[in-house]
Amino acid sequence: MSRFTNLEFGDESQDSNRQSEGSSKGEAHYLKEARLAFENGQFESGLRLYSKVLEYNPGNASAWAGQVRMLIELEEYREAKLWADKALERFPNYPELLATKAVALARTGDLEGALVFSDSSIAEHGDDPYVWLARADVLLARREARADYCFDKALLLAPHDWFIRWLAARIRFYYEQFALALKLIQQAVELNSGHFLLWLQLGQCQHALGLLGPARTSLVQARQLNPQSTEVTNALVGLSGANLGGRLRGLWRRLWG
Repeated sequence: MSRFTNLEFGDESQDSNRQSEGSSKGEAHYLKEARLAFENGQFESGLRLYSKVLEYNPGNASAWAGQVRMLIELEEYREAKLWADKALERFPNYPELLATKAVALARTGDLEGALVFSDSSIAEHGDDPYVWLARADVLLARREARADYCFDKALLLAPHDWFIRWLAARIRFYYEQFALALKLIQQAVELNSGHFLLWLQLGQCQHALGLLGPARTSLVQARQLNPQSTEVTNALVGLSGANLGGRLRGLWRRLWG
């Protein structure tokens, strides 16, 4: 079923009683919860929470952009593009929406269109770290070396922000630049060593690079910080499978080599 069934389009005819309940309080609460969900990698929850913000205030451009970003993180790129189009009808010059549409277009193969929207987002708000991360995403899709400058620009604008480094690492990881992703996520861990999600991402990067011992250490640390995380459990299971496969291949070579 399409995730659009869970989204609110900010219909002006929504129950007016909700607006009279103290909308600013409800809006602020759900916006904070949505951001927290994002920071914990709970993208489905974030999608629902940003939708809840729009129930209280259909004019919250940040929440519209947040929903597009959640869809991108969930790799629902075509839905992200459609949702960005809907939001841009209301906020045609909002930088984060222009940037998110650029990413959605790039990841669905419209590289020229992606660059146009990325250019527009930079022109509207060139000091936003996410706008530069989105541009790096677009340029990586286009296989342009200029992406490195965009990553550097984003990090320069947020020199002590673990979240921006985590996002940058996720983009590098998506394009299978595992060593560069590893460097970024190591920086994020240095800034916020108590967050399980960063240790999880670190372990995933190490696993992708064949560093199975360090990957296990990172994932065990992630599990200690969040024993309930199914994603961490799945990563450990996958790592165990990789270790077993390696041992079996080694045994095969010794027997038949």
